[in-house]
Amino acid sequence: MDLTTTTARWAPQMLSVLRIVSALIFMAHGTQKILGFPPSAMNPAMFSLSWIAGVLELVGGALLLIGLFSRPVAFVLSGEMAFAYFIAHAPKSLYPALNGGDAAILYCFVFLYIVFAGPGPWSVDAQRARGRY
Repeated sequence: MDLTTTTARWAPQMLSVLRIVSALIFMAHGTQKILGFPPSAMNPAMFSLSWIAGVLELVGGALLLIGLFSRPVAFVLSGEMAFAYFIAHAPKSLYPALNGGDAAILYCFVFLYIVFAGPGPWSVDAQRARGRY
């Protein structure tokens, strides 16, 4: 087998890995805002924009982690990250490296990719599509 054949064979599984790792890292932002872990000075008031973002990050991240309702969840999270970038980061500077918004941009486009590519084979959605649930 050549490299192209091997990489093409593993592309669906790597899509699942991208989804899982992105969701795990993303959930850490939600746990920080909602559960106070890892500890930080961030403690948003209930129903504030930061608190709602934390709930989306925690719950949406968990759903994306297991691959349940992946496309609609990824769509909402992509929008959240676009909103977060323009509300919290863009006003600080035009350049993402200076305004701290590079992670928000990456999450936005990773989640947007998942909307179109799907969750990959290692997901509850894939299992449900195969009729196992």
